[in-house]
Amino acid sequence: MKGIILAAGNGSRLRPLTEGISKHMLPVFDKPMIYYPLSILMMAGIKDVLIITNPQHLESYKSLLNDGSEFGISIKYETQTTASGIADAFLIGENFIGDDTVCLILGDNLFFGEGLIQIIQNATKLTDGAQIIAKKVNKPENFGVVEFDENLNVISIEEKPSFPKSKFIITGLYFYDNSVVQKAKKLQPSTRGEKEISDI
Repeated sequence: MKGIILAAGNGSRLRPLTEGISKHMLPVFDKPMIYYPLSILMMAGIKDVLIITNPQHLESYKSLLNDGSEFGISIKYETQTTASGIADAFLIGENFIGDDTVCLILGDNLFFGEGLIQIIQNATKLTDGAQIIAKKVNKPENFGVVEFDENLNVISIEEKPSFPKSKFIITGLYFYDNSVVQKAKKLQPSTRGEKEISDI
């Protein structure tokens, strides 16, 4: 399984902190934020990683992480020039993914909790379909909401619904089989002008 970290946001809500630095390189405790999603991929056993960032931040990431050999992994880089949505990462990373399955993680989401490592390691064994990591929250209407059946199969996903069908939200950690690339190619932009991950 390959891993993609999408770290291409503008960080507009954190300005002026993000005027000269990528949001994903801001410190969280004693590390740049990007280290946390990278560590999730590493704990999952993923050794081939693609970081997608803005063109203006590309050299900063290369300076910080280089080729990944210091961490015992391989890191490659691509850029996203416009805010085209999370699903656009699969199109940017098509050549990187090749014939493999893929895990996509957002560069500004921090994951921790009991049993997490086992969950993500099991998810990397996926060969068919998809698996998402969900979290129960008090105000799901502010997020992408996922509805499950009694066997934890996904029934529906809605982006910021007025009347959520559950209290479980999509967290920003996704596992897909190789068909995700072709599915992403068929997506039409939403009213926000983005290719929505929830449509996949």
